[in-house]
Amino acid sequence: MKRMYISVLLAVAIVMTIVSLAAGFSSENSTALWDADQTRDKIVVISDIHLGIDNTFSESAQNLPLLIEFLQRLQKTQDVRELVIAGDFLDEWYLPVYYPSYTDSDQFYRDVIANNQDVIDELNNLIASGIKVVYVVGNHDMLLADRILQEAIPELIQARDIKGLGVYYAGDRKEIAIEHGHRYDVFSAPDTFTNAELAGNENTILPAGYFYARYAATWVIEGRPKVEKDLPVISEVPDPNDKDQFDAYLYYKVLSTISARMTPSENQDEKIFDMHFAGFDDAYTYLDFYPVLQADGTISAPVLFRNIQRTWAERQVANGVKISNEFREAVVGAEDWKYFFSQAKRQYLENPEENVDIVVFGHTHVPSYQVIEGGKTYLNSGTWIDHNTSYPDATRTFAVITAGEKDTSAICTYNTDGSVSDITASVSKEMD
Repeated sequence: MKRMYISVLLAVAIVMTIVSLAAGFSSENSTALWDADQTRDKIVVISDIHLGIDNTFSESAQNLPLLIEFLQRLQKTQDVRELVIAGDFLDEWYLPVYYPSYTDSDQFYRDVIANNQDVIDELNNLIASGIKVVYVVGNHDMLLADRILQEAIPELIQARDIKGLGVYYAGDRKEIAIEHGHRYDVFSAPDTFTNAELAGNENTILPAGYFYARYAATWVIEGRPKVEKDLPVISEVPDPNDKDQFDAYLYYKVLSTISARMTPSENQDEKIFDMHFAGFDDAYTYLDFYPVLQADGTISAPVLFRNIQRTWAERQVANGVKISNEFREAVVGAEDWKYFFSQAKRQYLENPEENVDIVVFGHTHVPSYQVIEGGKTYLNSGTWIDHNTSYPDATRTFAVITAGEKDTSAICTYNTDGSVSDITASVSKEMD
């Protein structure tokens, strides 16, 4: 009965709003997003749509009619060459912990697709209009099999390189690199190493962020309650020269900060993560992956993601990271949008092995536009979720790149009145 945390009246109101708004807008009366040229030279990048399996708790329920409207109008915009969906298109992470346990991710995603059939239909219509549609893998849909998505959108181009990851090179000279960005995130990059011994297989691709996303979703759906939690405290800071243990401590500090903020009603020793897919076949508590001081004096989670700092180097190799970085940099930077800008520079813009002028990431939910020396550019396409707590000033944001002899680019937002605003200046934050 924990699903009753969600007000039935609110759920009905959301659904009625979606139905009424969607009914009032169809492709027949849609107009172009902007005054288009005759040359198809624009690449539109959206990401972090987070379409869910149940609109009573999906992160993108209120924005669904506007997304459908946006896709319908995109079909009429004659200078658009491609739409790239840069990850977190469908969502298997934003689920309350009491969502019924399942064993079949393929069926889960089929159900997500069925719940968002209007969006799928418009993407197929978009392709029929002459616009190429590309999907790049995100962390929230890293288990989405290519064949499942291809069943729904037969002419879709999928950019995948390693399981759970992908990068798409676009532009006239392949000078634009588009990926989700989770490859460089300790909490979100595929992890087939840390839990392999625990589960007895190498299929445990889900990283620690999956569990924290479920925990956070539960807290939000319950109304963000303030519940006292008696979590273990590590008071002694290891010597920074002790790389292994100082890294483990930094991981603990990040999680302790998150845990102080997110306090769902579930008990921390209750087996709330009932996992029977992706290599797991057991139930786990919050304390199972919370770092503590072990009997031998080392810092580690007791069960899940034990000594996670020790697998980061091999995770990066397996995940195709071009230029590796230290665990401590990655764990501290995971919640900072600037870290992902630094990775875009390191991996692409300043990498002599890459001939890339523009990099587009998603993942952070923070729209951004940064130009470095030489005119090379980093963009973050932001998100389409209903309530963007990471950047409250903007949602429904997207990147627009005009390909040519010298590419130009911008960050835009789709407003509730159907207008498109260029917000590049406001998201061009100064770097410290």
